[in-house]
Parts: sequence; C-alpha cells; structure tokens
Amino acid sequence: MRFRAFIFPLLALGVGGYFGYHLQNGDHGLTAQADLEGRRDVLEGELAGLQEIRQRIERDVALLRPESLDPDMLDERARAILNLAHPDDLVLMKRRQPDPTGPLTKR
Repeated sequence: MRFRAFIFPLLALGVGGYFGYHLQNGDHGLTAQADLEGRRDVLEGELAGLQEIRQRIERDVALLRPESLDPDMLDERARAILNLAHPDDLVLMKRRQPDPTGPLTKR
C-alpha cells in the first residue's frame, strides 16, 4: 500500500526530469537556441559586408552601362585589362626590389 502511494509522484518526477533535461539540452532547447543566436549574429555581420561589396560592384557596373557610360571608367578598365597607356601619358615605373631569397643573391 505504501509503495502505491509513491508510484504517481515518482512517475511525475521522472517525466518532469525528462522534459526539463530536454528543455535545456535538446535539439531545440535553450542551449541550441543560444548557439543559433550567436551564429545569426555572425552571419548578419557577414551579410552586411557582402551587401556593401555588392553595392560597390553595382555602382561600377552602372558606370559601364551603355546608357550611362562613363568615359573615364571605360578608359581605366581598358588600360588595366590591356596593360596599355596612351602616348601622351606620363608613366612612372617602379623599380623592383631584389628578392633576398632569389638566385641572384650574393653567396
């Protein structure tokens, strides 16, 4: 008779403990939620950086569209891609520093 009086409270404690454990440590528990919020913050920062890069690229592309072609932008890109200069341009050449680990170093 005494044992029967403790069955329901023991079962209730067991079920409560089970759900309490999974509330904290389960796949959708409080620990998982905190991890997801931290990941969200990191990804929002990454998204902001990527949106800034996209805006810069879109601005550059808009300058190269035929209806709003910027001659300076076109000239700059063509010279950079073709590695050419106009005959009237002043070109300054940088002298390369010798590589200390290269084959022409003194022994």
